[in-house]
Amino acid sequence: MSPLLILRVHADLRLGLGHVARALALQEAWRGLGGQVCIAITGDERARRVGGGTHPFLDQPLACEASYLGEALHAPLPEVLKARAAVVLVDQWDTTPAFLQALRPLRVAVMEDDTDAHESADLLFQPFLEGVRWPDHPVKVVDGRKIRPFETRSAGCRVLRGSHFIVVDRAALALRPKRMPLQPLAVHKLLVTFGGSDGPNLAQKAYDTLAQLAAEDRWRGACTVLAPNGIQGEPFPGCTVVRGLPGLTQLIPGFDAIWCSAGVTLAESLCMGIPAAVWGQNERQHGILSDLAMANGCFDLGVGPEADLAIVREALAQWLGPEGQDNRQEQVRDGMALVDGMAASRIAQELWQLAGSSA
Repeated sequence: MSPLLILRVHADLRLGLGHVARALALQEAWRGLGGQVCIAITGDERARRVGGGTHPFLDQPLACEASYLGEALHAPLPEVLKARAAVVLVDQWDTTPAFLQALRPLRVAVMEDDTDAHESADLLFQPFLEGVRWPDHPVKVVDGRKIRPFETRSAGCRVLRGSHFIVVDRAALALRPKRMPLQPLAVHKLLVTFGGSDGPNLAQKAYDTLAQLAAEDRWRGACTVLAPNGIQGEPFPGCTVVRGLPGLTQLIPGFDAIWCSAGVTLAESLCMGIPAAVWGQNERQHGILSDLAMANGCFDLGVGPEADLAIVREALAQWLGPEGQDNRQEQVRDGMALVDGMAASRIAQELWQLAGSSA
């Protein structure tokens, strides 16, 4: 029998499409094990498009089943869909114990939770929120199972923590260099992207910062700015502004560095050895980025909507220039060590075992 995995996600202006991108990577890994997948999605018009069976970034059909459940974040799963499934993974940031309990009798897993709601689930993947770097040893045996330091329990829920569970698209793994790439003396090509929605409008603030550096002759590189909402002002020399970047994963290796927020694009950059400066879109997201920065995976510029652009400008000028070469090289080394590109496969294996335990 081919077990059905439901990937329960949400997409709106606040969350963007990062959770959908993660679902696409996970569905591929699950189908590789021989299972079936349904992406059950709520949210805005982009969610409706995905739920209708169309790829969110490409003009082509999804490789798996999809179902649009409406706009409400906590819309229930249809009983007919639940009856077909073996396990559900909830990946939408905000959840409640009641919402998770309503998914029973399915086996229930959760991706990222900074509340106690996951205690109503069977399994929690926590790639960032309790630290991203965990050792593999010492191993201890509990109830006949080998337990590594990244595994713990919260009430009745098994918790798997750390960067081993940071998901990237399979294409990022294919593009991962065999050797650690050497950083240029200064960044010549910079990619700036804060997601396909950029609710806080960080692209404009980043553009203003880079335009000022260029006007002061403190940075002479070229940049591509993804600005879904457009940019006020004429692009400065070397700056290209676009509203969309189809096939972004394939384009990332063409840049020396990236300025972004938390999400799959950041994870893919780390996996492929592209150093990243990061802005949190809010305090919650900044907590994720702080953990990554403490592990030397990225250069933390703070919370973007609250940023003092004068301070950001000084920090960025150093990081982009010759003075930042050593720092960028260290971030490449440590970022590639954090994100090895195998997380989707690991998560699919864990979900497969969870589905089997309900048989």
